[in-house]
Amino acid sequence: MESYTIGQAARLLGVSVDTARRWADADRFPTRREGTRRMVDGPDLAAFCVEAAREGGEGEEAAHTSARNAFPGIVTGVKLGTVDAQVEIQAGPHRIVSLLTREAVEELGLEVGARATARVKSTSVFVDRA
Repeated sequence: MESYTIGQAARLLGVSVDTARRWADADRFPTRREGTRRMVDGPDLAAFCVEAAREGGEGEEAAHTSARNAFPGIVTGVKLGTVDAQVEIQAGPHRIVSLLTREAVEELGLEVGARATARVKSTSVFVDRA
């Protein structure tokens, strides 16, 4: 079973180490000691990630979509072409680049600094082991 330090868990969760420590101190996920290090077991961290993702959507109006993979973030780049556009979103530790129409970018009011959610639905997803 894989285990993670609080620092590694924080990076995977996309939060600061202090936030991960506060969550662990509040018993939001269990930790154990290995010498001087606090460790989180992989299955416990995975369960917490699922719970945290559910909580993150509460209070927000749910989008009517079948795409379940949502990455809320901030727009960090917009390149407009004559017909097409490229939009870059930073969602926690993830950089997502999407190609869409210029009309869609203008309709959505996407500009650097705007909040946006990238939704992914794909028939081809590659998974690498870290």
